[in-house]
Amino acid sequence: MSRRGLELLAVILTFLIVIVLFAGFDNLPRKTRTEIAAETQQLAKSQTQLRLTQDAVTSDLSADPDLFRAHGMNTAFPDRLRIAAGELQGAQRDAAALDKLLKANRRQDEPQAEKLLKEERALRAAAINESTAVQTEAQHWVDMKRNLPTELQQMEADHQTLQHWDFAPVAAVVTRAETDWPQKKSDLDTRLTALRAIPADAEQAWQSSDAMRRKAEAKDLAGLDYAGLLSSAETLHTDVATLPARTQELQSLTGQLYTSWDKILVDLRDRKSGGSRDYEEEVRVVKTKFPDAAGKDGVTTSDENWVEIPRATYQVCENNIGMSIAHKPVGKYDTEVDEVAEPAGFAYMAPVGERNQYGYWDHGSGGNFWVFYGQYALMRDLLWGHSYRPIPSYEWESYRTARSSGQTYYGRDEAAGAPKYGTHGTFTQQHYSDSRYMRSSGGYSSSKYASGSQRSGEGGAGRSFGSGSKPPSSGFRPRSAPSYHPSFRPPSGGRSFGRRH
Repeated sequence: MSRRGLELLAVILTFLIVIVLFAGFDNLPRKTRTEIAAETQQLAKSQTQLRLTQDAVTSDLSADPDLFRAHGMNTAFPDRLRIAAGELQGAQRDAAALDKLLKANRRQDEPQAEKLLKEERALRAAAINESTAVQTEAQHWVDMKRNLPTELQQMEADHQTLQHWDFAPVAAVVTRAETDWPQKKSDLDTRLTALRAIPADAEQAWQSSDAMRRKAEAKDLAGLDYAGLLSSAETLHTDVATLPARTQELQSLTGQLYTSWDKILVDLRDRKSGGSRDYEEEVRVVKTKFPDAAGKDGVTTSDENWVEIPRATYQVCENNIGMSIAHKPVGKYDTEVDEVAEPAGFAYMAPVGERNQYGYWDHGSGGNFWVFYGQYALMRDLLWGHSYRPIPSYEWESYRTARSSGQTYYGRDEAAGAPKYGTHGTFTQQHYSDSRYMRSSGGYSSSKYASGSQRSGEGGAGRSFGSGSKPPSSGFRPRSAPSYHPSFRPPSGGRSFGRRH
């Protein structure tokens, strides 16, 4: 073959290789196509399962309509199955839309396909879960009637358990908590009263079923009100299961009043940066449990884990590496947590010139500085990542100004003209530089403050508050914390310390 012919052949071969390499480049990814095919099969199975469930429940209702009068099950069950069928129809619509995308086979449709797959799976799972729950409940009532002698014995045992329930232990911890935290007395009284009412309500069910129980025990089943009898039995079963859980819940709630905790944001990652889930945060939870409201001898523990979070939470947290993103003080329930991000540890400090169970304000050549007592050294080190430096009073005053405005305080490093705390803060740059997010985003080094040519701003939710006071000279050395326990005790009002509410 001539040289010209060889050159032409080489061009043709190169062209064919390029075609092979890029074949399917503009198509939906194979993984997405496989998932769509799998969901199509799962949807068909779910449709069959729902039809079988509907038939079984309808058969039960038709076979014993009087039994299912209890709790309005004769209408509630069909209604719930109709809702499940509607959810499955929604899944079918998503599946039809996915089929169109599969046939179009365009890579640009991948995001839409992923969204539809997620919706379809959720609807399909919801439909099957609800229909299965209905069938399980219907079968439960059928089994109760079938095993009536056993149910009667269980009713007697449940009644005895409820009538002899000992409320003394939980009443004692509630009384103690109400003394230590008077502001919680009304809520705790309401909860304890509701707890004591459970056996009283069960007693009504027991008494109302007396004639039916006697009739059933005599095996006189003609005209027996199965629905009424088994409904009473179910009430007793439920109360016996509920009472221990509600008792434990109330005891746990009182215990929360004696514990403070902070959630420190250590790191962030997403799937693109190597995370196993879409968005994750690494948090260090620092807890300090006190034996009483006096606030002495608290025991501090910590735990650090990665947890999955929504995208919106991830975006909010991107500025808050090293910050406390949740703080729960003593005297509050866990549900009363404060989730406005703040520099770790600031919430434990008393107003300038005062002291509390955690520490006191010391005076040196550079001004006033907060010093933690020795027994809280572990808590202090865990909150600050083992890098605590005494906080000057002007920082705390600026922090309180920000807090009163509902804003996040990031501080100000005068020397660098930058925030001090948070992802772009100079403190964080020094002490969290090994975090995955700081390495990938650059943290302070990639922020507008790294050059030192700009000052921290004072706008938005992350406003940084300045102060007329000058930062202390680097030569300041605070006096050592005293080895004795502070004589400070909480005021009779039982307020939580180190933070005003």
